[in-house]
Amino acid sequence: MLIHPLPDPIAFSLGPVSVHWYGLMYLVAFVQFLLLGRARIRQPHIGAAGWKAEDLDDMLFYGVLGVVVGGRLGEVLFYNPAYYFSHPLEIFAVWKGGMSFHGGFLGVMIAMALWARKRGRAFWEVMDFIAPLVPLGYAAGRIGNFINAELPGRVADASLPWAMIWPNVDNLPRHPSPFYQALVDGVLLFIVLWLYARKARPVMAVSGVFALGYGCARFFTEYFRTPDYVVSIGPVSISAGQMLSLPMVALGLVLLLVAYKNKGAIRAN
Repeated sequence: MLIHPLPDPIAFSLGPVSVHWYGLMYLVAFVQFLLLGRARIRQPHIGAAGWKAEDLDDMLFYGVLGVVVGGRLGEVLFYNPAYYFSHPLEIFAVWKGGMSFHGGFLGVMIAMALWARKRGRAFWEVMDFIAPLVPLGYAAGRIGNFINAELPGRVADASLPWAMIWPNVDNLPRHPSPFYQALVDGVLLFIVLWLYARKARPVMAVSGVFALGYGCARFFTEYFRTPDYVVSIGPVSISAGQMLSLPMVALGLVLLLVAYKNKGAIRAN
């Protein structure tokens, strides 16, 4: 049976400064944002809409703030408020892990609204542009979670070839759920979005596919991850991650309905 290697979370040290693998995964996410963004700008319908490489650098600055602030506040408020309110200094220890995607999503929406206002662009055109650039960054973050031995999976059948013991949890075989989420919520969603966004779509459509796709993918992969806590809706019990994914599914459906209702007004996005 596989055993989680529990690697040192510190990748290397420079004097008194320790660089954590989790932080490096976020650096990977931001670099791929720039590289994919440049590739996206070379698509004819994107270039025709006036997108330039210089936009990416400025947008990344806003996006990093949205991801870090929103992701951390989401972790604090959505998942572990009691712990963080009892240990307020831990709120700032982002290098230890603990970032909520749903919180980061809201943070990025706010950041992009500010950037769009600054540049005089429509908010949903901006969101349509960046949507395909997000999933691979998310996948990198999940790899960081695995290195930190965070987000252990639910107990699995010992016959599962990739069932894994997490020594920091117990001696039971578990699903390596961060890899599931990296592959399904990240890589698979990226492929779908990238292919869909290669052609001009109605405004809000690419954002709609992202929200719907991520919400459905995350709802599915949560079945393999140990829930942070369980929410009961009548006779049905779902995890916190599934509960937070339902609004994204609803948002995605609404955006797609509105986008294709007004598809006569297709813009390059």
